[in-house]
Amino acid sequence: MEIREIGKVKQMDTGVYLEVLPEYQEGLIGLDDFSHLYVLYWFHHLDIPELRGVTVSKPYTNGPDELGTFATRGPVRPNPIALSAAKIMNIQGNKIYLEYLDAEDDSPILDIKPYTASSDILETFTGPEWCKHWPQSFESSGDFDWEAEFNFTD
Repeated sequence: MEIREIGKVKQMDTGVYLEVLPEYQEGLIGLDDFSHLYVLYWFHHLDIPELRGVTVSKPYTNGPDELGTFATRGPVRPNPIALSAAKIMNIQGNKIYLEYLDAEDDSPILDIKPYTASSDILETFTGPEWCKHWPQSFESSGDFDWEAEFNFTD
């Protein structure tokens, strides 16, 4: 198996953008017709052997004492791959300017996919009781106190 980086996340004081490598720029044709996208990127700052686990101890304040890594969205996992949705603000050349992205500067981008309602809206979604109070949409999650939901360790 071979995975190729297609660009980098760039976090600036003025905002965030995805910088796609020139050889993949043609892959952006038509993306500006979509309002949102998904970014798959590598948790490069947390790519250390000790974090390539399959269980996590009490990652969420209101959650169970232990969760399997596949029941979390965090970086502790066999392959530190992240998935985030983002609103497209503008595309200029090989740069995709986003409203917000929860990725570190220089995170390697693995893939970009357009958000489509037919594939991405789930009308019958249910989750565990401990996270029922979480926002029910991408738009409302920006005002939510996420820091109160996670148990951070040093």
